[in-house]
Amino acid sequence: MTATPQSTARSAASDTHRGAPEGEPLLVAENLVAGYLPGVDILNGCNLVVHPGELVGIIGPNGAGKSTLLKALFGLVSVRSGGVTLKGEDITNHRADALVRRGVGFVPQNNNVFPSLTIEENLQMGVYQAPRTFTERFDFIVDLFPVLGQRRRQRAGSLSGGERQMVAMARALMMDPSVLLLDEPSAGLSPVRQDETFIRTRKINKAGVSIVIVEQNARRALQICDRGYVLDQGRNAYSGPGRELMNDPKVIELYLGTLATDVENASGAA
Repeated sequence: MTATPQSTARSAASDTHRGAPEGEPLLVAENLVAGYLPGVDILNGCNLVVHPGELVGIIGPNGAGKSTLLKALFGLVSVRSGGVTLKGEDITNHRADALVRRGVGFVPQNNNVFPSLTIEENLQMGVYQAPRTFTERFDFIVDLFPVLGQRRRQRAGSLSGGERQMVAMARALMMDPSVLLLDEPSAGLSPVRQDETFIRTRKINKAGVSIVIVEQNARRALQICDRGYVLDQGRNAYSGPGRELMNDPKVIELYLGTLATDVENASGAA
């Protein structure tokens, strides 16, 4: 039987998004080409699908384009070709503040809190576009992370790295996003604080927020993810259920061993 172009396209999409559930996706990135400098592309036809309620991990070697992908989704890096849709509507290259209003939250790896402000003031900044919802959203956050309510008057600059990461996540949740983009949330943290961050991420996901998480701690990320994508040189290399990727001999040989070394070296340097 001869394959039709339509069936070939469906097969290719299935391979690219292996393990994705049925139904309408929440967030779609298709054939993204993007970069920071004119004529220099970091993403070279990258694809991503996130369904409602999913926790999706992005792993790959240094320089693979993982963080660039998140920034392209959030309008911080210009998409030169391809497109991004949210709930079926085009959001390609929309401004970050507009995306926050549309339900996209983003937590950068560095400089992700206002150190001179208290925890409560940081969370107020998270809802500056809808200040009347502060009390309702603050109650939701405190229900997720009671410690933030107990320490609401403490300045963010006096917090540990793991605590600041919690505040950054909480601030991004203040606008009630449908999807949360996390860029290396465990970077620079001790193993214990890394575990707390992954537990926190899963807790947010179980509260109904879809999540895309970029991580160098690939094994731990794949343990908690529903599905994962492996990027290499700005392209999709592998995809599938998180634990399946974690045990895939090719992924282990080509990526997980190298990533584990990178993480160990970074921890030693710290």
